[in-house]
Amino acid sequence: MKQIEVSVDKSLLVLDRGAQAVKDAVTAIRNAMRAGTASTKSKGEVAGSNKKPWKQKGTGNARAGFRQSPVWRGGGVAHGPKPRSFAQKVNKKVMKLAFARAFSDKFESGGVTVVDKFEFEAPKTKLMAKFLKELGVDRTACIVQKDVDDTVVLVTRNLPEIDYSTASSLDVYTLLANRRLVCDKAGFDALVERLAK
Repeated sequence: MKQIEVSVDKSLLVLDRGAQAVKDAVTAIRNAMRAGTASTKSKGEVAGSNKKPWKQKGTGNARAGFRQSPVWRGGGVAHGPKPRSFAQKVNKKVMKLAFARAFSDKFESGGVTVVDKFEFEAPKTKLMAKFLKELGVDRTACIVQKDVDDTVVLVTRNLPEIDYSTASSLDVYTLLANRRLVCDKAGFDALVERLAK
């Protein structure tokens, strides 16, 4: 495993547009991660009878019609959250532009490191940690390959700041959330092929 020099045709890089597309893509991806399972009971769903707690007049208390009122302890919640989907639709062209802009920025800023291939004697996390240290990767990074390699997945998954992705499934949020992309040659070529489509 050794680092190699690579280049990308300047005509494929997108650096003059797409900032809004990146924002829209990241917002949509992060919203899709939300569970949307928060739920509260309205006054109609809280258990209790419709009996009037006390008579309308003569007690000195404020008038009250039922114990499920939102103003009472143990009552319903007014305008509370209900299970919902936070998913947002983003057009394919917008997502493509967002990826092209994010990858172009990452490549131009020197955030992409390419090695000839990933080879490990055994699926041990310390081997990947040592390799990344030799590359100078000391912060968040994403390992990118063209196809899933089970050994690389195993040596990567216990490193808390290291993500793993294939070139075809790498999204804009993962690309931006990590300071470095560490690709093998095949994975890098697949990313460039995504740009060219």
